[in-house]
Amino acid sequence: MNIQSVIGFDYGERRIGIATGQTVTASATPLTTLNAINQKPDWNEIEKIIKEWKPDALIVGLPLFLDGGDSEMTEKARRFSRQLEGRFHLPVHLINESLTSFEAEQHLTKKNQHNKQEIDKIAAAIIVQSWLEQNT
Repeated sequence: MNIQSVIGFDYGERRIGIATGQTVTASATPLTTLNAINQKPDWNEIEKIIKEWKPDALIVGLPLFLDGGDSEMTEKARRFSRQLEGRFHLPVHLINESLTSFEAEQHLTKKNQHNKQEIDKIAAAIIVQSWLEQNT
């Protein structure tokens, strides 16, 4: 399959950062951050975003320890990726997201912004950008 556009997710139990990416330009753009509903993804909003952007694939950041080992959130992100695949029938790619939230926070600190909503969608863009760099 020729992948031209993707949507990336920075999964969390309270918030999910979302970004878009284009393989033609190899660029990622922060899109939004969705709040979870009772620690569950807001599937209605995710569906609206997927229908609007019509991605060829989905990217989910996999929170691994720095040594590459699984954390408690690793399995939760894997479950989220399986649910995405099952609901939307699109290929889902997992990518190590170690330090993306930290990197996003550093980016915002430079701009004197420190907002969790901003951090999550920028982290999602960093996840997408990493995937694009490895796959285009």
